[in-house]
Amino acid sequence: MEDKLTLMIPGPTPVPERVLQAMARHPIGHRSGAFSATLERVQQQLQWLHQTRNAILLLTGSGTAAMEAGIINTLSRGDRVLCGDNGKFGERWVKLARAYGLQVEVIQAPWGQPLDPADFAAALEADVDKTIRAVILTHSETSTGVLNDLQSIAAHVKAHGEALTIVDCVTSLGATAVPMDSWGLDVVASGSQKGYMMPPGLSFVSLSTRAWQAYERSDLPRFYLDLGRYRKAATAKSTPFTPAVNLVFALEAALTMLEREGLEAVFARHERHRAATQAGVKAMGLKLLAKEGHGSPAITAVIPGGDAERIRQHMKERFDILLAGGQDHLKGQIVRMGHLGFVCDRDVLTAVAALEAVLMELGEGHIKPGAGVAAAAAKLWP
Repeated sequence: MEDKLTLMIPGPTPVPERVLQAMARHPIGHRSGAFSATLERVQQQLQWLHQTRNAILLLTGSGTAAMEAGIINTLSRGDRVLCGDNGKFGERWVKLARAYGLQVEVIQAPWGQPLDPADFAAALEADVDKTIRAVILTHSETSTGVLNDLQSIAAHVKAHGEALTIVDCVTSLGATAVPMDSWGLDVVASGSQKGYMMPPGLSFVSLSTRAWQAYERSDLPRFYLDLGRYRKAATAKSTPFTPAVNLVFALEAALTMLEREGLEAVFARHERHRAATQAGVKAMGLKLLAKEGHGSPAITAVIPGGDAERIRQHMKERFDILLAGGQDHLKGQIVRMGHLGFVCDRDVLTAVAALEAVLMELGEGHIKPGAGVAAAAAKLWP
């Protein structure tokens, strides 16, 4: 059947009908009073989601634009930074930092394992001269389904007293709590096509007071991503450059839906879907890539034991369900099941049931019919 594709990938994620309808509105002038009012409302909603009093700046670009903006607006060439790397997007931070001439020291963990907060603590405590300017990491590592212990790492950075915490929250914001103020986070970057329940095209970055102080010292080149321009424009309920007007309409609609659901309910839903997905795949005899207890509420990476790409192909051909594959050395070895954003219990249960059916059809493992579905359902409706 045509037009029945179900996205169960870590992004883009499914988009609600009312968000699509909002995006289909006729554009209005981005310097108009009506658009200023929309920006003001969206700002309040974004601060609610980020759990912060800091301004949330809207960029027309992907989450990587927000990540890059976080670096070039707070650091200077030659600055010493610690970068956490336990997956594809931790790797991206390392590449980004090195591209701008930063002195990068990498704190690594194997793909599938969480970053160890003790490693950051040791490096920061050894820095008696306070030369480390930032600790940079990914909260939810999309490539492996691992949720890093951001709260503990940020606490160690705060104890250091000088370094900033710069974090990629692209697949964690909207899926789990990221209380920017209470955790003392300095730069938080995210993207629209994940937990925000809308199409790609917008990214978001928020800076703490300490990060804005670092902005004044930063000497890295910037123009379009100069966050000072965005902050100045935001005080006037405007933007420095032409924004994606219709995506802002979509953003307002999506955030309004999240507000109606309630912050704690949103996080509880994602946690329930993580638990159901993990229980379902385990009941099929499959292994999880992420270390036990460190699975992301946004994405579950599964080691099927057979040809992961063949399994993905059959999922799409038989059921029009799209799963993500592995990246780099994990290509062909894992499938990644997204369960973030506009995803409901039915979607999770359907994906688990479809995976079970495909594995049985392909003769992968020794699966007891219905085992995965029963285990997932028990987590959804305990």
